[in-house]
Amino acid sequence: MARKSLLISLLFALACSAGAQTAKNYNLVHLLKADKLRIDTSNHAQVIDAPGKQAITLKNIAWLKNVGVKEGTIDVDLRGKDVFLQSFLGVAFHATDDKHYDVIFFRPFRFHHADTATRRWSVQYMGMPDYDYDKLRKAHPGVYENFINPVPGAADWFHATIVLKGDWITVYVNHSTTPSLKIQSLNAARDGAIGLWADGLTEDFANLSISR
Repeated sequence: MARKSLLISLLFALACSAGAQTAKNYNLVHLLKADKLRIDTSNHAQVIDAPGKQAITLKNIAWLKNVGVKEGTIDVDLRGKDVFLQSFLGVAFHATDDKHYDVIFFRPFRFHHADTATRRWSVQYMGMPDYDYDKLRKAHPGVYENFINPVPGAADWFHATIVLKGDWITVYVNHSTTPSLKIQSLNAARDGAIGLWADGLTEDFANLSISR
C-alpha cells in the first residue's frame, strides 16, 4: 500500500511539473546593446536610468529576434506619459510579419480621465491590420477596451500581465487578481513573434518575462 501511495504521489508530481510554466527573463538593456532587438532607424531606442530596473525607451515597435510565444504569460513593466492623445504603449505578439499581429496596449492619459466613458479606453486590444481600435469601438463598443483596475498614476511605472490561452487574451495590471480586460483574439495566428509596442511618444519598458 505504501509503495502504491508513493507511486501515485510521484506520478502526480510529474504531471504537475509537466503542466507548469517555465519563465524566461529578458534583460532589455542587454538585448538592445547586443543587437537582439529588431528596430528601424526611427525607433529612437536607448537605455534609460530607472533605479531597480533594466529599462529602455523606444518609439514604434521593437521585435525580439528569434523569440516567439504561442500560449503562456507575458509580464512587463511599462511607463507612459500623461500627454493627451500622444502616449500609447504595450506588447505585440503572435506576429507573422510586421503588419499582422495582436497587440494589447495602454493609454496612460486616460487612466484618470474625468469622463467615465473615455476612461474606459485605458487598455485596448487590436488585431492588426484588420481590427484597429476605431473599427472595434464602432462595431463592438466596450468589448475590446476597458478601465484599468487598479489604476496606476498616468506617468508612473506599472506592471502588465498578459495571459494567452487558446483564443483568449486576459490582461491584469499591477498583480491584481481581477482582469482589466478579457477578450478573444480576432486574428487567425496563434503563434509568432513578440515585440515592445509604442505609438506616439517614446515609451519606457523593463523587466520582460515570458512563461510558456
